[in-house]
Amino acid sequence: MSQKNEENVDPAGSTVMFQKFVSDNNEPQAAPRRPVTPYVLAGVGAVVAIAIIVGVVVAWS
Repeated sequence: MSQKNEENVDPAGSTVMFQKFVSDNNEPQAAPRRPVTPYVLAGVGAVVAIAIIVGVVVAWS
């Protein structure tokens, strides 16, 4: 008899409860990260500028 009761259990019951938990969750979202690309480009530009200056100084001496 207990097996028959287990067959009538809604298999989506836990899914519905999980969806309710997710919809009621008030945890704040993580702050978006700042992009790294501008800093990388600035660093590469500085290295290139120094290389050009060193190249010009070596060429003129």
